[in-house]
Amino acid sequence: MKKITLLFLLCGLFGFSQQQTITYSITPASFQESTPITITVNGSSINEATWGIPNNAIYLWAWSLDTNFEDSQDCPTNGSWISSNEANKFTYNAGSDTYTLNVTPTAFFNRTGIGRIGFLIKAKDGNGDKKSQDIIVNVGTFLVTLTSPAQNSTTIINSGGSLNIAATNTGENASYVLKANGEVINTNTSTASFTYNHTNITENKNYELVVTQGANASTKLFSVIVNPVTVSEAMPAGLEDGINYNVDTTKATLVLDAPGKDFIYVAGSFNNWAPLSAHAMKKDPETGKFWLELTGLTANEIYSYQYWVVDQTPITNSPALVKTADPYSTLVLSPFDDQYIPSSTYPNLPAYPTGQEREVTVLQTGQVAYNWQVTSFTKPKKEDLVIYEALVRDFDSNRNYQDLIDKMDYFTTLGINALELMPVMEFEGNESWGYNTSFHLANDKFYGPSDKLKELIDLCHQNGIAVILDVALNHAFGRNPMARMWMNDPDGDGWGEPSTENPYFNTVAKHSYNVGNDFNHQQLRTQNYVKRVVKHWIEEYKIDGFRWDLTKGFTQNCTAEDEGCTNAYQQDRVDILKEYADYSWSLDPTHYTIFEHLGSDAEEKEWANYKFEEGKGVMLWGKVTDAYNQLTMGYADNANISRVGHNAHAGFLGKRVVGYAESHDEERLMYKNLQYGNAVNTAHNVKDLNVALSRISAQGAVHLLVPGPKMIWHFGELGWDLSIFTCNDGVVNAPGGTDGDCKLDTKPQPQWTNNWLTTVQREKIYYDWKRMIQLKKDEAVFEGNYTMANTNTLTPKIYVSDASLPSTQLNSVVILANFYVTAQNITPDFPATGTWYNLMNNAAVEITNPVAPINLQPGEFRIFGNKQVVLGTDNNIFQQVALYPNPASDLFTLNVATSKVEVYSITGQLVKSFGSSAPFTVYDVNGLNAGLYIVKVTDTDNRQSTMKLIKK
Repeated sequence: MKKITLLFLLCGLFGFSQQQTITYSITPASFQESTPITITVNGSSINEATWGIPNNAIYLWAWSLDTNFEDSQDCPTNGSWISSNEANKFTYNAGSDTYTLNVTPTAFFNRTGIGRIGFLIKAKDGNGDKKSQDIIVNVGTFLVTLTSPAQNSTTIINSGGSLNIAATNTGENASYVLKANGEVINTNTSTASFTYNHTNITENKNYELVVTQGANASTKLFSVIVNPVTVSEAMPAGLEDGINYNVDTTKATLVLDAPGKDFIYVAGSFNNWAPLSAHAMKKDPETGKFWLELTGLTANEIYSYQYWVVDQTPITNSPALVKTADPYSTLVLSPFDDQYIPSSTYPNLPAYPTGQEREVTVLQTGQVAYNWQVTSFTKPKKEDLVIYEALVRDFDSNRNYQDLIDKMDYFTTLGINALELMPVMEFEGNESWGYNTSFHLANDKFYGPSDKLKELIDLCHQNGIAVILDVALNHAFGRNPMARMWMNDPDGDGWGEPSTENPYFNTVAKHSYNVGNDFNHQQLRTQNYVKRVVKHWIEEYKIDGFRWDLTKGFTQNCTAEDEGCTNAYQQDRVDILKEYADYSWSLDPTHYTIFEHLGSDAEEKEWANYKFEEGKGVMLWGKVTDAYNQLTMGYADNANISRVGHNAHAGFLGKRVVGYAESHDEERLMYKNLQYGNAVNTAHNVKDLNVALSRISAQGAVHLLVPGPKMIWHFGELGWDLSIFTCNDGVVNAPGGTDGDCKLDTKPQPQWTNNWLTTVQREKIYYDWKRMIQLKKDEAVFEGNYTMANTNTLTPKIYVSDASLPSTQLNSVVILANFYVTAQNITPDFPATGTWYNLMNNAAVEITNPVAPINLQPGEFRIFGNKQVVLGTDNNIFQQVALYPNPASDLFTLNVATSKVEVYSITGQLVKSFGSSAPFTVYDVNGLNAGLYIVKVTDTDNRQSTMKLIKK
C-alpha cells in the first residue's frame, strides 16, 4: 500500500523510513494501561497540503490488543475511515508547531488487560492514503524483545530445516518456556536472555515463547511453514474455482488459481488452524491450479478457512507468505467489521476465529436451499421500467434488508416495477455505499444473511418488481484476495497495491476515474472472475439485471491523468463489455444490462444497438440532473432536458436510455431549490420549502412520462431536501469544506420519523408520481415515440404518440409544465381539436383551437390525452385540499393551485374573495373579526372543496 512512513520515538527506540518522515513521541515512553499518556506530533513534519488537511485537523485512528497480542479491538471513538470522530482529533499548538492528544489507554479503548496499542495518524477522510503507517506500542514496564525470528513472523523452511530462537528482557532475570504446537520443547529459568535452535522441523509449527518475571508475563508468537513439496495430480473434472460442494456432505473440494506460487496450505477450523502436510494443496499439471479435497466434514457445521499462499522467491517488496480468504467466498468473516453488526440484523452470525487475522471464508456442507416462492418471473419490459435506486443502509433506521421487506407496500403503492440496490457484495467497513467491494460473490453481512436478501428478491418478484444489482467490477479494494496474493508491500504490513506479477490488476490505473485497484479486463483471469460473479448472482439469487458501475474503467488504453482518452471511444472497452453482456444473456436471455458510462453517443450506441433485433440491447445511464434542477429552481439557462430520452442520443435504435434527474452521485434537487432557487417573486419564492415541494410533481411529469426506462433515487418522490453531503451530525460538508465532504456518511430518516406521507406537500408528490407511473406502465402509448418543444425554456412541452394504436385507445398525449415563478400562458399545440382529458383525473376539456393558450400557475402541469384511462382505486389519486395554519391569526395558505377562493361568514355572507393562485399562495384575512368562517376553494380542474377556518 502506498503509505507515508514515519520517524517515531517509542520506548527510547528510533525507526527510520525511506519516504517522507513524520516525527512524533509518546510521554511517558514506558507506561501502564492506566497511565495517562500524551501523543505529540511534530507539525513541521506534516505536509498539510499533501493530505488536504484544512485548519490543522489531524486525527488518531487506534486499536488495542490483549496481553497475548491477540483479540484486536478498534477504539470505540474512531468514527469511520472517511469521517473520523472529533473525539480523536489532535489539538494544534501554534506556538510550538505541534499536535497533541491526551489519552488513558483503559478509558480510551474501554477495556482492561491491554498488552499493546496500535495507531496511525490520518486526515479526517483517510481515503487517498492521507495517513501514516501503522505504529505499534507495547504497554507495561516489563518488556520482552524477540530478536530472532521477528515477533508474529512466519519463517519458511524446507523439510528437516531448523529455526534459531532468541529473546531478551528488561529488568531482572526471567523464566522462559518455549512451546511448539502447544507442547513444551524447551525451558530456561532465571536468565536475562534466551536462545534455542529447533532442528529437524518437518511440519508447520506455531510457537509461543512465554516469559515470566515475578507477577509479570509476556508471550511472543511466531511460526514456521515447511515446504511440503507440492504433489502434482490431476484435478477431478467439473470443478471450478472456490468451494465445490459434494453430494457426500462429509467432503468438499477447494480450488485456487495462484500462478507463480510455490505451495499453498489450507488452514481452518477443521485442522485447528495448524495445517500439516495433509492440508497442503495439490497442483493440477494441466491448468496449474491448486486443489484439495477436504474430508471428514460434518453436514451443516460451520467451518472457516484461509489459504496460506507461499512464494519462496518473491520479487522485491512482495511478501513470501500471504494468508487470505478464498477469492470466490460467498460468506466471509471479518475481524474488522463483524463485531459491529447487530444480532437483530444477522442472528447467529458465526464468530470470527480467535487468533487469526484478516478475512476467513465460511464453508458449510449440507446447506438447505432457500425455498423460492416465485420460481419463474416475467420481467417488465425495458421500455416500461421505473427503477427505484435504494441504498439499503439509508433506507430505514435498521439499515438492513428487513427494512425494505417491511416497506414493500411503499414500493407497490408507488407502483415502481424495478428495485435497484446499490452494491451489497462484501465491502470494506460497514458504513459504506458498497463500491469499495472486496469479495464480489459474498453478500455483505451488515445488511443481513443471504437468505434475507433472497426473501427480499422473492417478495419483489411476488409483487411484479424486478431486482437489479449495482456491481462495481472495474476495481476492488485492498482486502481482495487477488490483490493481496500478488502485491507490492514494502512496509510488510500485509496490505499493498498490485505488483507487476498480478494477473488480475494493473499496477497503475488505465483510466482517469479510478478508485481502489484497477482490474485489467484484457486478462483472461479477470474475465473469468467477472463471469463467475455474473453467474453467481443470476443463478443463486435470481437477480434480474446489473447496473455496471463506471464502465469507462474497462479500458486498458489510457492513464489516470488523461481524461480525454478515458472519455473517448475505446474499442477494447466496447468489445469486452459486449462479451460480458453476451455472457449475462447466455444465462438469462431477458437479463437487464445497464451501463453507467455517461460517455459519447458513438460508443454508447455500440451497446444500445447490440443484438437489438434479438430483443436484447444494453440500457445506458442517462444523467440529466443539471437541466432538471434548472427547471425546479426556476432558471431557464441550460434547462434542456432532451437527453432524458433516446431521441437525443445519436444512432440509438431503441428506448435504451435510463433517464434520471437524481441519483446517489448528484446533489438533491430539493436541496438546491432551497439554497439557490429563484426568489424574485415573493408570492412564489422557490427557496420556501412548501413552494419548492410544489414544483416536484411537475418535474415528474416531464421526466417519468418520456418513453423509455426511468430511474428514481430513493425519496425523491417525497421531495427529499437534505444535501447528499449531510454529515452524521447533521452539518452539511460539501467538497472543499473544512473537514472534507460527508457524501458517504450515513443519512438520517426524516421520511419515516416525521412521517412524510402524512405531510400534505410531500404526499402530493408521492401520489402524483404514482399516477404518472401507473400511466407509464399501463398505457401502450408510452412505449411509443415522442417529441419535445420549448426545451430551452421553463415551459417544456412533450408530445407522446403511437399512430399504430387504434383511435379507440389512448394514442396521443400532451404534457405541459410551467417552471417559471409566475403564471404563464402556454400555447399547447394540440395535435387535433375535440375532447381531450386531463389524465390525472379524467376531467374532459373541449379543444376548439389547438393553439389557444392555457394558463398554468408556477409549478403547475397538465397531462392531456385523447382518451380517458383507468384512474385506479387509490383515494389519494386526487389531492386532498389542506388549509393551514388553522386557527389562523392574519394569514393562511392552501396546498393546491386555485382558480377562486371565497371566504364566507358563518351566516353565509361572502366576506373575502381571491382570484387564481399558485399552490401555497398566502391569503390575507387580517381584516376579519375573530370567529368561525367557511372557506370555499375551486381548484384549476374546477373541483370544489369546503372547509372551516377559525380566525383568532
